[in-house]
Amino acid sequence: MDYIIIAILVCVLLLAVFRAMKHFRGGCCGSGGSTIRDKKTLTRPAIGRKVLTVEGMHCVNCEIRVENALNRLENAVCKVRWKKKMAVVSFSAEISDALLKETVERLGYQVTDIRSETYKA
Repeated sequence: MDYIIIAILVCVLLLAVFRAMKHFRGGCCGSGGSTIRDKKTLTRPAIGRKVLTVEGMHCVNCEIRVENALNRLENAVCKVRWKKKMAVVSFSAEISDALLKETVERLGYQVTDIRSETYKA
């Protein structure tokens, strides 16, 4: 009986070690451990922002992947916080919710909510 328990514990430990190795190599999101955050600013004043709730981010690499993808959209600048499951997109020209959702979900994450905030002139 003791051997069975020890064997199960060893298997669990090995699975945990392999999962940790995959994570530290950037395998949890497929982006590598040295993902570089793109820097971007708006060239015109922001007219509003949208707050996306994003499920499935597990680490800073996931955060950077989502942020970089949203920053590639024209007239948008994004800041993502994976622990809060949140992406805040400020924009200087209107951006559709569908485009934001498609951009994030193409990476393998799920957008569960989008809230809009319009700035007053």
